[in-house]
Amino acid sequence: MELDDYRTLGRSGLRVSPLTLGTMTFGDPGWGSGADVSKDVIARFLDAGGNTIDTANGYSEGASERIIGEYLAARPGLRDRVVLATKYARNMHPGDPNGGGASRKAIFQQVDASLSRLGVDYIDLYWQHCLDRHTPLEESLAALDDLVRAGKIRYAGLSNTPAWAASRMATIAELRAWAPIVALQVEYSLVRRTVEGELFGLARELGLGVLPYSPLASGVLSGKYTRENPTPAGSGRGPLAQAQLDGTHAFEVLDVLRDLAHRLDTTVAAVALAWVRQQAPVTSTLIGARSVAQLEANLESLRVTIPEDGLRKLDDVAAPDLGYPFPWLATIAVPLQQGGTRINGVGSAGYRRAV
Repeated sequence: MELDDYRTLGRSGLRVSPLTLGTMTFGDPGWGSGADVSKDVIARFLDAGGNTIDTANGYSEGASERIIGEYLAARPGLRDRVVLATKYARNMHPGDPNGGGASRKAIFQQVDASLSRLGVDYIDLYWQHCLDRHTPLEESLAALDDLVRAGKIRYAGLSNTPAWAASRMATIAELRAWAPIVALQVEYSLVRRTVEGELFGLARELGLGVLPYSPLASGVLSGKYTRENPTPAGSGRGPLAQAQLDGTHAFEVLDVLRDLAHRLDTTVAAVALAWVRQQAPVTSTLIGARSVAQLEANLESLRVTIPEDGLRKLDDVAAPDLGYPFPWLATIAVPLQQGGTRINGVGSAGYRRAV
């Protein structure tokens, strides 16, 4: 696969690259990169064929959006060639209860502020960063529909949202002929797979695109973390990585990743990224990069295809606990319904009630 092997996002006609450039660390030299390096990363990503850039109003307190805006402003004609995504909900005005969230007032204020920082007339994909428990879902949807009709955004998506809320929002929008929800942005990696239950099921059923973030689990799956050295020097995201190591089977996953990397003549990170890309219903995977060299290393994952036996090994070692009702459906519902037959490739034993 190449970076310019584009695919459409959900049931929309929007074409996105298989990797999306995530810019959460832009503008923060402490754990990310300053403006000049960030712009070099953008340039290399676009030169390689990528077309999708993801940011948020609160990334580096707005600096990420400003850096992207400066890059586009210096290159007339480029803006329309880029799929530009940003997010709302982060309160940028501490002490103001309407400064964040997903109310009509907040959304309208936040979109104008993002457009100003980005220096553009419209946003291609506008994400709700997280569920707002205080605002009716219909209010947020109606505001997004108004923004589409006003030409300020083209498409809407949901991030960090429970399946019950995302499914209700997508269905309400469809029934009322409002601007549709086209995609979900979710945390997803070999050590964080719980979205395979409700949220992936939702995406398949409603035809939503899926854009995973943190596919390397805050660097845990980059290859530098080992049993012998669980706190490597030079990691700007140490606390976040530690949270992904604690209470998980990360080192067992890393053992399999290292074996596959050796077999495929590539890196641990490339295999971990390739695994996310090969999962249905993933549309485009968000990758971050603190430098051009780090970006190049991540792009190498596009040339990696994990064979079936490798996928099975990773599934075995990284199998998620999805919780009820998924174990019941897999172990009881299949034989109960199918009675020893094979349907759509799913085999079953004869059903016997436990005694």
